[in-house]
Amino acid sequence: MAFNLQSILLRRLGQSGLIDAGHCTKLAAEKNHQYQTAADFLIGEKLISPAALATAAGGFTMHSVLDLDYYDLDYVPEQERNEKLIRKHHVLPIFKRGRSLFLAVVDPTDMQPVEDFEFSTGLRVEVVVVEFDKLHKLIDRVFDQKASDSFSNTDWDLSELGLADADEDDSTNEAEDGPIITFINKMLHDAIRKGASDLHFEPYEKSYRIRFRIDGILHEVASPPVALSSRLSARLKVMSRLDIAEKRVPQDGRIKLKLSQKKSIDFRVSSLPTLWGEKIVMRILDSDSAMLGIDILGYEENQKKLYLNALEQPQGMILVTGPTGSGKTVSLYTGLNILNTEETNISTAEDPVEINLPGINQVQVNPKAGLTFPMALKSFLRQDPDVIMVGEIRDLETAEIAIKAAQTGHLVMSTLHTNSAPETLTRLLNMGVPAYNVASSVSLIIAQRLARRLCSHCKAPEVLPEEELLRQGFTKEQLPGIKLCKPVGCEYCTGGYKGRVGIYEVMPISPAIAEKIMHGGNSLEIAKQAQLEGINNLRQSGLLKAAAGLTSLTEINRVTNA
Repeated sequence: MAFNLQSILLRRLGQSGLIDAGHCTKLAAEKNHQYQTAADFLIGEKLISPAALATAAGGFTMHSVLDLDYYDLDYVPEQERNEKLIRKHHVLPIFKRGRSLFLAVVDPTDMQPVEDFEFSTGLRVEVVVVEFDKLHKLIDRVFDQKASDSFSNTDWDLSELGLADADEDDSTNEAEDGPIITFINKMLHDAIRKGASDLHFEPYEKSYRIRFRIDGILHEVASPPVALSSRLSARLKVMSRLDIAEKRVPQDGRIKLKLSQKKSIDFRVSSLPTLWGEKIVMRILDSDSAMLGIDILGYEENQKKLYLNALEQPQGMILVTGPTGSGKTVSLYTGLNILNTEETNISTAEDPVEINLPGINQVQVNPKAGLTFPMALKSFLRQDPDVIMVGEIRDLETAEIAIKAAQTGHLVMSTLHTNSAPETLTRLLNMGVPAYNVASSVSLIIAQRLARRLCSHCKAPEVLPEEELLRQGFTKEQLPGIKLCKPVGCEYCTGGYKGRVGIYEVMPISPAIAEKIMHGGNSLEIAKQAQLEGINNLRQSGLLKAAAGLTSLTEINRVTNA
């Protein structure tokens, strides 16, 4: 059913001058059969941005406007998830309070979805205005999660799967593998539902344990009989297309798990022979994490501006540094997504390619076949690139080619494993890169960590003496605005934490820092100069997150080694 050309929303936007009413009417007359609602039409024809439409629609009708970037899916009422109605009207019930149901809509002037939901639920419906594109993504996430939840249940019992009574003979016989398949499928879906980043399958002499890494911390979730060790590893290797007969050397593979028609998750699988069997670690590669907007990664406003300014430069090198699991890949992919336009030629060399990014030429490094980082970079330079991303600078040859590219009109992005931004510069110098090349090519360094975010449902205020706050690193000027909180724990979180937030040290290479590099300054001297220029180090950035109540002081001490 095509939308009504006399839509109240269209008229109000035209009257307010936010869209060209005459142009809108002409286009609508020609193309209205393509669109179901006025919002579909406005966004589809690019007459107005989703954010501007939400602001205007909320203003016209005096309804609240909600940013879905900060909305928790756990609030979506289970009983009101009527997929047929939700997809028909492109709306979503987001909260229920008593006899009131709050409905996220794009067009608050359209009363049909309100009437349909009131009739369907028997509840009074209140309207909240949201952005068109964010609502579309959230609806898909709700029903992707629902498909996963229907398959996975955290309260299952090994005995229900026929695994609890396994004995030694079970590890070698050719009994029906149905229970093993079911068990592993449940583990994979459960890990996704819990938001885990990694799964660890670990055999020992007298036990076997399975752990999930959730928000950076490992938690044991199951302990199947140790006699099943070989069957579990064999099944995982079959799924990963690894050689199940080879148990003496490490192997790497991948699994693609389809959750629904529109949603699939990739797993990067690593098998390692240990004393008591093969330990298998699976990393969850969710493409949604690569599509995060820069606004929700945790950058302070001045840090975000520095990153965006560096991305706008036609040449230079941006380095992201930190330990494994600190979110470097997401930071790089976020930058690549900002640069990923029709006019830009982007090539990446990765080991491995973790997430597929449409519109970007991604190369999987394969040293066994002779395809190394240096070889890939040399090939990129012959293919007219604008932006080059190198998964990691590991040696002098890779560093020299990347720096040459940064000096000859290309924007280069890469990672290094160092503890801070100043240490990244000395690491390059220690590799053998000449100081003048480092000073002239590197434009920005981002050092980062991930801290667990306090659960918004249960966090509690924490009061510390002024002397303790000063000892932790806060300044006297900060004391009046500090709102420390501590974890409590509830049904919505794990130990008082849910999700993670980035902590960053964003250091541009200023003329003064470049001079320090040229004169052989060490990391301490460079760090001192960065402080003089107002650059927060990781500890200082972490304290700002704690002062705002986003994470706890204990967590900041953990991730910044204080």
